[in-house]
Formats: sequence, C-alpha cells, structure tokens
Amino acid sequence: MRVLVTNIQNLINAVLQFFYPLVKKFMPYQLYSYAACGSFATVVDIVAYYIAFNYILAKQNLNVGFATLSSHVAAVLLAFLVSFPIGFFLQKYITFTGSTLRGRVQLLRYLSIVVVCIMLNIIGIKLLVENYHLYPTVSKIITTIFVVAFSYFTQRHFSFSQKKTTAAQ
Repeated sequence: MRVLVTNIQNLINAVLQFFYPLVKKFMPYQLYSYAACGSFATVVDIVAYYIAFNYILAKQNLNVGFATLSSHVAAVLLAFLVSFPIGFFLQKYITFTGSTLRGRVQLLRYLSIVVVCIMLNIIGIKLLVENYHLYPTVSKIITTIFVVAFSYFTQRHFSFSQKKTTAAQ
C-alpha cells in the first residue's frame, strides 16, 4: 500500500512541478500545491454534488428516518463521502508534507475543519437556494469560493501545523 501511495505522490508532484514555473512569480510552492490539489478536490466535490443531486437523489428530498433532508443539502453530504478521502490524501501527502503531527491527529483535525466547512456550505447553499432562488449547483460554486479561503488557513495552521524552528544560536 505504501508503494502505491508513494507512486501516486510522485506522479502528482511531477505534474505539479511541471506546471509550477507558470505561476512561480506569483505564489510560493505550498500555496500553489494547495490551490492545485484543492481545485482538483473541489471539482470532484462539485461533480459528485451534481451527480448526487440530479441522478442519485433525482432532485427529491431524502428521508433518513428521523428527518427529511432537502435534496440540495443531502447532495452536500453525499459529495462529502467522495471528496473527503481525496482531499485528505492530497493535503497530507502533497501539500503539507512537512507537518510534524501524527497522521491520526491530522485526520481528526482535518475532519473537524471539514465539518465546519460542510456547515458553512450548507448554510450558504440554503441561503442562496431558498432565499435568493439561485440554482443549487451555482449556489454550491459560489459558497465553495468563500469556504476555500477559510479552509486553506485553518488547514495550514491547525490540521497540518509544523513546529516552528528557532534561528541558529
């Protein structure tokens, strides 16, 4: 399994390194890597949302026994099941490789931030769909833009934090 992870990691890093010179003047590598990996995970999330909303749920509410979720909210949760493992893998093994935290600590912290991001997504989508009558997929895209900025800073400084090194004495 470790060999597979290393091969995938090497392939992704090679692709990122190939394109990095195009933006090197504008951003440090870690921000570029976060943007690239986050963009990929976001596209996966939006596609999963679209498929869940339009095909799995067929735009119908989801009754889960103790509650009924609107289709646009249920689609967020279904998309999460796809995008969470992909996002964590990319951030842990590609973007924030210098983190000194143990893997399970990273996972729990990442999950906690992602849960906050899901809540922000749900609030944003509900507001835009139900109050401003925008299409659900458009609402998801708009909400995602705001959530991504929050996510970067919290993941960088909380989920995948690094010990600060002191200057040479």
